[in-house]
Amino acid sequence: MSVTMKDYSEKRDFHRMRMNSEIELTDSNGVSLAGVCRDLSGTGMQLFVEREFAEGDELHTLLPATSDQFPPFETVCRVLRCEPDAEGFLLGVEITQVKR
Repeated sequence: MSVTMKDYSEKRDFHRMRMNSEIELTDSNGVSLAGVCRDLSGTGMQLFVEREFAEGDELHTLLPATSDQFPPFETVCRVLRCEPDAEGFLLGVEITQVKR
């Protein structure tokens, strides 16, 4: 059985979850800041933050628990892109490690 491109894109769409959840970030200097997680997939996230980051920067993230069905989600991420957006910046990050 072969997998077609359409099957792959439908699968990818299913795995990208749109959200608008507060997320806690810590940069490589140990400085914490709040952000908003706009979407989450199996390999990355889109985050809105008030501060600019450089491509390649490492961030630790914590998405707090919202219920018993959604426990805390803690990761280590690498910034892939940072684009100005309204009053802040949109980050595209790659999840390099899931801590919990």
